[in-house]
This record gives sequence, C-alpha cells and structure tokens, in this order.
Amino acid sequence: MSQADPAPPSPGAGPPRPLRAGTRGSPLALWQARDFLARLRAQAPGIAAEETVIATAGDKVQDRRLAEIGGKGLFAKEIHEALLDGRIDCAVHSLKDLETELPPGLALACLLPREDCRDALVVNAACGVPAPEDPLACLPPGAVIGTASVRRQAQLLHRRPDLRCEVIRGNVQTRLGRVRAGDFAASFLAIAGLKRMGMEAEAAAVLPPEVMLPAAGQGIIGITIRAGDTALAAVLAAIEDAASRLTATAERAVLGALDGSCRTPIGAHAALLPGGRLALTALIARPDGSFLLQRSAEGLATDGEALGRELGLALRRDAPADILA
Repeated sequence: MSQADPAPPSPGAGPPRPLRAGTRGSPLALWQARDFLARLRAQAPGIAAEETVIATAGDKVQDRRLAEIGGKGLFAKEIHEALLDGRIDCAVHSLKDLETELPPGLALACLLPREDCRDALVVNAACGVPAPEDPLACLPPGAVIGTASVRRQAQLLHRRPDLRCEVIRGNVQTRLGRVRAGDFAASFLAIAGLKRMGMEAEAAAVLPPEVMLPAAGQGIIGITIRAGDTALAAVLAAIEDAASRLTATAERAVLGALDGSCRTPIGAHAALLPGGRLALTALIARPDGSFLLQRSAEGLATDGEALGRELGLALRRDAPADILA
C-alpha cells in the first residue's frame, strides 16, 4: 500500500469515504467529470464517488497564451499534485490538454468514448453564414480572429494570411460572448465541448480535418490515477473505450516523436478503418502559417504507437530546424 492510499477502515469505523475525482472548475470540465462519474456508477452501482474541484494555474491566467506561462501542463499541474499526495483518487481531463509524458507515479488509466473531434468556427453576425464549400471565406479581409491555439492560428493563416490573430482565453461562454460583442470577427472551439454543453447551435460551421486538423486527443476525456492503484485501474478498465485508446495512442505518439512545445503548431488525427486498420494524418507548422507540412500514413490499428512515432519522426526530419528549436 502506498503512502497516499487510505488505510483500510477499522471495525465500526463506518462506511469508506467516497472516491474523489479531481477536475478543473469550468462548466465544461464539470460536465466531463459528472459524465465520467455517471459512467462509473452505472458500471459499479455500489460505488460512492464525488467530484473535487481544483483550481489550476491555466485557469487563473487568462490574458496570455499557455506557451508564455508554462505550457498545457498548467491545466494539470495542481491536479497531478493532488493525485500524487492522495487528496484525490483519480482525475478527469480533456485529453488534448494533457501532457504527452505524465509525471512519474501517474498513469492514464481510462479513455471514454470520443465525441466529434473537429473544430467549430463561431462568427460574429456581421460575417454572415459560412459556405459549406469554403467556410473560412466568410471572414472579411484583415479581420481579427480570437484564438489562443497556435495550431489553429497556423492553419488559419496558412490559408488566409490576410487575417490577424489575437489571444482569446477563458471558458466556452466567455469566448462566445466576446465574439458576439464584436471583440473578434470569429473564433474556434472544439465542437465536442459545444455538444457536451448543449450549445452546438453556436457553431456557424464544423470544419473537416482537411480544413483544420484537430489536436491530438481532441474530443476524448481521459482519466488519470496513481500508477500503483490496481484496484481502481480494474474498475476503470470496464468503462474504457477501445476505439479511443487506439486513436489516441497513435495521435499522442506523433506528439512524443515531435517533442514539440505549446509554441509549436502540431495537429494529429487518427481514424479507424475497416479490417482493423487505422489512417493517421499529422502536421507541423510555423505559428504565422508561413510553413506547414502535413503527412499521412496507414497501418494496423494495433500498431498505432509505432505508426505515430514514425510519422512524427518523418515530419521532424523534413521540417525546418527552427520550428522545433
């Protein structure tokens, strides 16, 4: 038994305490935590479980890009610490916000079924309705687009170098409000988050991967635990989604091979094919869109990690040295 694990109850000590699931406190994060707990209770009806909200540095600082304040790990650092010291028993994450390499002592124990992984375009009313054949054409020349994602920025500017990108941070409601108010002509959100919040009607267009390649793991909820917690791992294995594990493994292997920072625009999207095969597309770019390299590969779904690593290394080899410097 690790030092962080609770001691077994003594006779007469009353019922064991509930399992504590750590989460960020945004409306979307709470939705994700509650969805996970509902799935857990359905699988193990006798289990007592509750959410524990933990404030993260990524939530506290809203006026700068993540790359400027420490990277995507700022959405998880305090949650990792709470898990390692036993204040929580598991943690619920948007997989796209979780580092490729977890801190020692933690494991990615469970991935839930993937929601739509695509990006959504939200626009101010002045932009009009995006045309399905070219959804970005509705953006006026020189328009200011709000995004804190260098991946989205790079792909947008590669297609539309006339546009200007400025940082927009905050939860879903905050970003939608700023677009409505005219602070920005448009912004991007993961359609998964909008669907989970019942707000998919806010999307003026849902962008196919051919227009905007998603982030690795986008649309997937991941559950981390202490690496030695075999009992909880066995429970979580029963609600794991096999397809999410296969696609996420390939996509995250691309990230691992590229070893990019939050300053490096990287996209990765895996799709399962008939016959147990998997198609993987990945890209690397400059934030200003002046360079973008995209490649695809196909192989057995069970070989996704090797496929992702090879594709990532190929992108790394053929990209200019300054991109990953």
